[in-house]
Amino acid sequence: MSVSDNLHSPVAMTRRWPEPSAALELIKPITWFPPMWAYLCGVVSAGVWPGAAWGVVVLGVILAGPIVCGMSQAANDWCDRHVDAINEPNRPIPSGRIPGRWGLWIALAMTGVALAVGWQLGPWGFGATVVGVLAAWAYSAEPVRLKRSGWWGPGLVGLSYETLPWFTGAAVLSLGAPSFPVVAVALLYGLGAHGIMTLNDFKALEGDRQMGLRSLPVVLGPEVAAKIACIGMIVPQMIVVCLLLIWGRPWHALAVAVVLALQVAAMRVLFRDPKGKAPWYNATGVSLYVTGMMITAFAVRTLGAGG
Repeated sequence: MSVSDNLHSPVAMTRRWPEPSAALELIKPITWFPPMWAYLCGVVSAGVWPGAAWGVVVLGVILAGPIVCGMSQAANDWCDRHVDAINEPNRPIPSGRIPGRWGLWIALAMTGVALAVGWQLGPWGFGATVVGVLAAWAYSAEPVRLKRSGWWGPGLVGLSYETLPWFTGAAVLSLGAPSFPVVAVALLYGLGAHGIMTLNDFKALEGDRQMGLRSLPVVLGPEVAAKIACIGMIVPQMIVVCLLLIWGRPWHALAVAVVLALQVAAMRVLFRDPKGKAPWYNATGVSLYVTGMMITAFAVRTLGAGG
């Protein structure tokens, strides 16, 4: 065992097996919701009643959340263990509660499980799973490690958390490529999630700076990064509203506009103290964001079915 694997933790020198609670903490259940919700948005937007396919729906939700997202969190924590030693020394790996290379083994094992489960969802589900797995490792692992960039990293995560599972849910239910409206709104909400991921970087500001990770809060400062993040969330949703009007869904467009207006009000609070209020906004504003996603999914479901 390399001493650097556990960052010289005295706990790691005596522990041979991970703590069960630490293993659960490693895969961060709180992060599972966005891709699970996006997959359900895809199911709704497909415009196809699941009927006997409820098992596929449940399996897809589990795949998107606990398995693929959980795997991505384990991989990220393993690749970020030195950064976490600065930002969050009590995290499972730097604290030694996940000893040796167990963090890596867990991430690799979950990668295999993800591919095996994805295979059960047919060619569209398996293909999406391969893309999701590759994106997770490209984000965290050397030599690619896209999280070093404050532009590419959050963009990849946003597309992986929102667009990919939305597309997958629609494709698996409809047994084919989703319609243009479904793909368009899934892509827009994935692009908008870049802002959410940028705000999430605020909590790691000091460690990212010391370890040379060029997140937008590090490069531009919290105030400018917060404004860019919010613009990045607002613009795609404005386009969604316009598209819904064009597609003859005025009431859905109004509902999305209302939740967007509430987000803008929350952003005004965020701007008073970007670093301090970022966690609050990630609870408040993001809840509104995902509400708009489901409203939009219902709006395009008949369009996705060709109606």
